[in-house]
Amino acid sequence: MIKEKEIRRAWEWFIEDGTAPATVRAAVASSWQRSQDHGVSVERHNAPLVPGAELVEHHSIHSPLVEAARPALRQAHLLLAEANSMIILTDPSGLILETAGDPRAIDFGHLVHLEQGGLWNEVDIGTNAIGTAIATLEPVQIHGAEHFCNEVGVWTCAATPIWHPEDGELLGVVDISGPARSFNPKDLAFAVSVRHQIEGAIAQSINSDHQRLLRYFLQKRLLWANEHIVAIDHRGKIIYGGDSALRDLERHHPGLASSGRISSLKGVPAGGWASALRDLLPSASTEPVIDQNRQIGAIIVLHNRRRPSVPTLERPLAERLFDFDEILGDSAAMQEVKERARKMAATGAPILIEGETGVGKELFARAIHSTGPTSSGPFVPVNCGGIPRDLFGSELFGYSKGAFTGAREQGHAGKIEAADGGLLCLDEVGEMPLEHQPFLLRVLEDGLVYRIGSNEGRPIRLRLVSLTNRNLLAEAEAGRFRRDLYYRIAVLRLQIPPLRDRGDDVVALTHHFAGKAASRMERPLPRFHDEVLQIFRLYSWPGNVRELRNVVENMILLGNSDQLGIDDVPREVRQLADQVAASFSLEQPGPSPSPNLRLSERASIEAALAEAGGNLTDAAKRLGIARSTLYRKLDEYGLGRD
Repeated sequence: MIKEKEIRRAWEWFIEDGTAPATVRAAVASSWQRSQDHGVSVERHNAPLVPGAELVEHHSIHSPLVEAARPALRQAHLLLAEANSMIILTDPSGLILETAGDPRAIDFGHLVHLEQGGLWNEVDIGTNAIGTAIATLEPVQIHGAEHFCNEVGVWTCAATPIWHPEDGELLGVVDISGPARSFNPKDLAFAVSVRHQIEGAIAQSINSDHQRLLRYFLQKRLLWANEHIVAIDHRGKIIYGGDSALRDLERHHPGLASSGRISSLKGVPAGGWASALRDLLPSASTEPVIDQNRQIGAIIVLHNRRRPSVPTLERPLAERLFDFDEILGDSAAMQEVKERARKMAATGAPILIEGETGVGKELFARAIHSTGPTSSGPFVPVNCGGIPRDLFGSELFGYSKGAFTGAREQGHAGKIEAADGGLLCLDEVGEMPLEHQPFLLRVLEDGLVYRIGSNEGRPIRLRLVSLTNRNLLAEAEAGRFRRDLYYRIAVLRLQIPPLRDRGDDVVALTHHFAGKAASRMERPLPRFHDEVLQIFRLYSWPGNVRELRNVVENMILLGNSDQLGIDDVPREVRQLADQVAASFSLEQPGPSPSPNLRLSERASIEAALAEAGGNLTDAAKRLGIARSTLYRKLDEYGLGRD
C-alpha cells in the first residue's frame, strides 16, 4: 500500500481534474469516480442517520441475519476490546444494524454516524469499505485518505459481503473499523473469517428451521387433508407443498411463486405477512409458525374454490363471564385462595398471579374480570412468551399508518387498546422483552398508549392482571425484569397452590375431566378403580391440573372397558407413584402402618430433610406429599420443624 501522503495528493488531483494517478488502486479509483458521479460532497461531515422507527423496521426485517451473527459479534467484541477497533454488521443497503468492540472506537464512530442507524453506502458517504464492498460485491479494505469524504479519512476499515448460503443473495456486510492509526492489514482476513462464521450459522439455522417447518406442515396436512397446503420459510421460499399444490398456486396466481418463493413478501416484516398474504391470496388461510419467540415461516391453505365459505385455521372462542364457583376445588388451600381472589377482584388494582405451570392461573384471571369493576369490558389475553421478539411492540402497543413496510394502511390497534374498558391479561409476563418494559410502565402510569411510529397518545382505561410461573422479584434483582415495573404490576399478589397441595381435589378433578372427555368422545363414563385414585393422590403432578387432564383423557382414549385400573395409568405416573409409595404410606383411613414401614417412613423423611438442607417445602416436594402432611408426620415422629 502506498504512503498516506501520496494517497492524499492523488485524491486532491482527482478532485481538481477528475483523474487519478496510476499509483491509486483500481478499486479505490473506481469508487472515487462513482462517488463523484453520485454528487457526494467531499465536505460531508457524516453519514445519514435514519429515524428510530426505520431502524427498528430494518432490524426486524433482517433479524435472522442479526441472530446468526450474534455469536461471531460477541467473539469479535472480546478480540477487539483493547484494539481500538470495532466490528460492524449492516444490511444489504449499508444500514448499520449492530456494532461491538472497543468502546473508544465506538464513541469515536458517533462523530461520523458510524453507529446503529448510520447509512454507509457510496451514494450517501462516498468511498468507504462498507459501501464499496456493496458496490463491487467483493471484500475490500479502505484506509485513511482513500476515503472520498474528508471527515471519514481519519478511519481505516475492511469489509466483506455476507451471502445467503442457499441462493447467494446479498444479506449484508461485516466490517472492521477503527481510527487510521490502528490500521492492521490482517483486518480484512479477520472480516472474511467472521463472514464465514456467520454464513455457517445461517446455514445451520435454515436447516433447523426447515425441519421444524416440516413437522408443523405434516401436522397441518392431516388437518386439511382435502385442501392444498404449502409451507414457506421466513424469506417467503416455498419449502413443502408437493407438485399439485404448487400447480394450483401457479394456475390461480400466475407468476406469484415462479422463482420458488413468494417474491412479494421480500422486505415485508413478519408482522405484515398476514395482511400481505390476504391481499395476494384472498381465498387462502395463513397461519404463522412461531418457534422460540420468532416467526420461522408460515402455513398457507389454498382452499377448495368449490366451497362456498372458507374456514379459518383458528376460531376464537366466544367470550363469556367466568365465576370463581366454576373453578373446581373444595380443599382448604383452594377455598382460601378463592376467597382472597374475590377480595382482590373488587379492588380494581393490578394483580400478579403466581403459580407453577398448569395450576389454572388464567381461570383466576377470568374470574377476577367477571366479578370486578371491568366485567362489562373485554377480557384480552396476551401470551408474552408466544410473540416473536421483533413483533412484540407492534402486537402490544399497535402501530400507526406507514410505521413500517407492510403496515396496514389505516394502522393497527394493539392489545392494550383492545383491552380499553376491560382487563388486559399478560400471561408469562416474565418473558416480556426488557426493551419493551419501560413503555408498558409508561402506559400504566400515564393512562396513554403510543402506537409505534406515532407521537399521539391515546387515552386508555384498563385493569392489568399478570401471570407468571417465575419468581419475578428474583428476576428483577438479577436484572432480567425491571424492578419499577414489578412493583407496578404486583400491587396485589395471588399465589395459586399446586395440585399436590390440594388433597382430594385431584379426585374431583379426575371425575370432572373424565366426564368432559367421555362426552366429547361419545363414550360411556368410565369408573376409576380405587387403586388408580390412590396413585393420583400420591403422584406429585409436576404439570399440575393440565397434566391431570392430559392423563385422564389419555386413559379414556386408550381404555378398553368401562372400568379403568392400574394398567390403564400411564407408566411414568405409575412408576413415580410406586417409588414414593415404597418409602411413604398412603394418607388414607385404615389400620396403622407396620413397625417396619414406620421405620422406613421415618428414614425417608429424615433423608429428604437432609437432602433439602432442612427446607420443609423442598423436602415435601422430594417426598411427593403436601406440606401439611409433612408437618403432621414431623409431629408424629417427634422430629420437630426447625
